[in-house]
Amino acid sequence: MTASLIRKLENFTRLSTADKLALGEAVVATRNLDPGESACHEGDPVRALHLVEDGWACDYRQLENGGRQIVAFRLPGDLCGTSASVLAAADCTRVALTRLTVHELSPARIEEIAAARPRLRRALRWDEQVGASILREWLVSLGRRDGLERLAHLLCELYHRQRAVGLAEGGACPMPVTQEILAAALGQTSVHINRTLQTLRACGLVTLRNRRLTVPDLAAVEVVAGFSPAYLHLGRAGAHLDALPSEI
Repeated sequence: MTASLIRKLENFTRLSTADKLALGEAVVATRNLDPGESACHEGDPVRALHLVEDGWACDYRQLENGGRQIVAFRLPGDLCGTSASVLAAADCTRVALTRLTVHELSPARIEEIAAARPRLRRALRWDEQVGASILREWLVSLGRRDGLERLAHLLCELYHRQRAVGLAEGGACPMPVTQEILAAALGQTSVHINRTLQTLRACGLVTLRNRRLTVPDLAAVEVVAGFSPAYLHLGRAGAHLDALPSEI
């Protein structure tokens, strides 16, 4: 039930069978949403954490002029806002971009499990810090990268994040977003996104077709984007924790 999250956390450290079972015990409900349906709205009371098991969602803030700014893409394995339960209300709207399976987890139960399982607690803290690191990188993109770098950087990030949970291989991964969605995430118009995609295609760097992204030479795209995956903190960065005793 929490397979995608477990696979993601094991980029940081190896979890015991008991750790994995404990995570499953925190799930109190599972929801299947159609594209466009909201998992929560800005201002809603925070009663549960959301774990994306399958599909894509995004978090966005609605502006007074009717526009919206996407502030996060939520992919399989994402546990959304482990500290959000201390807030009185959600500070963004979370909406399904595709058919979405999302588990609702009890914040109180997660706290109990984390208190009893130091390895799992550190893995969850790692996951939350990765989320904060991604948000900081988005701020850098919006403030300092030009249009080509901004789009190439986001595509690299989404590829690496999906590879971490086994959804990207051979230079290809799902990319079920429209140019309008990309524009809302990158602070640009869909016309600008279209032109930038055409430039990337003309250079043979990416192909975006049938809801899939193909990157023939990832290293080349990373050079164009000025991308380093270090901020994603993948690759068993916490492997030293494997020396700690854990239950079978």
